[in-house]
Amino acid sequence: MSFDVARSVASFREACDAVRAAGDTLGLVPTMGALHAGHLALVAEARRHATKVAVTIFVNPTQFGPNEDLARYPRPLENDLALCREAGVSLVFVPEVAEMYPLGEQTRVHVASLTAGLCGPFRPGHFDGVATIVAKLFAVAGPSIAVFGRKDYQQLAVVRRMVKDLLLPITLVGHPTVRDADGLALSSRNAYLSPEERTRALAVPSALSAVVRAHARGERSVGVLRRCALSILEPEASRVDYLAVTDADELDALPDDGETGERALVALAAYVGTTRLIDNVVLGEDPAPRPEAS
Repeated sequence: MSFDVARSVASFREACDAVRAAGDTLGLVPTMGALHAGHLALVAEARRHATKVAVTIFVNPTQFGPNEDLARYPRPLENDLALCREAGVSLVFVPEVAEMYPLGEQTRVHVASLTAGLCGPFRPGHFDGVATIVAKLFAVAGPSIAVFGRKDYQQLAVVRRMVKDLLLPITLVGHPTVRDADGLALSSRNAYLSPEERTRALAVPSALSAVVRAHARGERSVGVLRRCALSILEPEASRVDYLAVTDADELDALPDDGETGERALVALAAYVGTTRLIDNVVLGEDPAPRPEAS
């Protein structure tokens, strides 16, 4: 099986065009590198939908705030390339910043209401950076089947809206969150956690699991469900940015005195030490992240 690494926009575009010209379909998995089993699950999903898979590896500067971890974000490129080769990836795009952001660039893609809540207020400009880089990658790759993880649920919703609004020739596939056996969602940032923090971080999937089980037992009060989760999360988290219950599609927050109905999103962002963790479940759809204690 061929394995190629493209470093320029022109060479990546040419390689993607060649895939389609040969009669193959292209699966696309955009990443920031530091690949783990969650990313490889996205690759496997892309291979189920397409005959060739391309992975992009680019630590996108425009989605990081001034006090965020751009400089220390892990960049183990050689290991990432080896993992891609082993996973059956045909093409990897590894551009420099100047390739993706030409000198003097001024354009950003903004998706409005979906970015107003959840992570939006805590990371100003983040989703503009995400939408912009993903739009650029889609423009270079051309018609393809793009796979994103549902752990970044708001990101997936933003990209889905952008694809629809800009009439992009992209089929989007959302893949369920990939978790360790203890329920913690896989993330490149988990590497920042000390052993003690890693244990405390289990409060994240534990809080979500408690909400899933309460909802399954018939609880529909938004306030009761939020307090149930916060009672587990707050003692272990260094800081909670939010724990919200929202509409699962438009991400509009549901009031504490309201009810969820049969389907709703529960999403959170919390710090354990200096590491910011995000996670979510869709009530009525997702299983509890953590197994019940026996």
